[in-house]
Amino acid sequence: MSRIFITGSADGLGQMAARLLVDAGHQVVLHARSDARAEQALKAVPQAETALVADLSSIAATAELAQQVNRLGRFDAVIHNAAVGYQEPRRIATVDGLSHVFAVNTLAPYILSALIGKPKRLVYLSSALHRSGDASLDDLAWERRPWRGTAAYSDSKLHDALLAFALARRWPQVLSNALEPGWVATKMGGPGAPDDLLAAPETQVWLAVSDEPAATVSGAYFYHMKPRETHPAVHDVAVQERLLEACAGFSGIRLPD
Repeated sequence: MSRIFITGSADGLGQMAARLLVDAGHQVVLHARSDARAEQALKAVPQAETALVADLSSIAATAELAQQVNRLGRFDAVIHNAAVGYQEPRRIATVDGLSHVFAVNTLAPYILSALIGKPKRLVYLSSALHRSGDASLDDLAWERRPWRGTAAYSDSKLHDALLAFALARRWPQVLSNALEPGWVATKMGGPGAPDDLLAAPETQVWLAVSDEPAATVSGAYFYHMKPRETHPAVHDVAVQERLLEACAGFSGIRLPD
């Protein structure tokens, strides 16, 4: 039996992954952005150990969430599922003055990765849209560029893949991988999304707990439990390091060795 923490698991793919894990006998800790959402999460997955509350758009709240997780003890895996989508029609500034999309989708998983005690496995949800992300990493917080929600989302999903590969390289004792679940009919994906919703949570569950040789790898990118090509920059150590340095600058938090 494994113990897994899943961000953004009040609904959508995070909740679906949690259900698959508890049904298989694993121990799961959920996360939601508010008390009401946490209550909703626990009603949906009553076998879960607990649900933690934090607004991932806040650097301070995200750092406190990491401490909440650490107070619960060690975890075998962390699934970085939480994200906001590309529907935001304008740049929404967080309490820290950052783009909401960058804060939740990029900086929060960086902070949690840096501060949560190293698990055996890290799983980052990316997207097929990461292939159109901007690998220059210029203006990460969207302070100078004209706002384009889809581009901001694509950038953030490129960042998630970069985080996964950077930590696979930096932390050889941890299995760190990224995946795309497909364009599916969740609240974010919309009712017309064409991919298989039931298959969408399976890869992250597989990477978090499976002992199959294909799942016990590190620095890989998957779609439906099969390797898939990434944006070329994902493999570029210099780009990985620039992202880590930028996230450290924004958050004031550095990755441990």
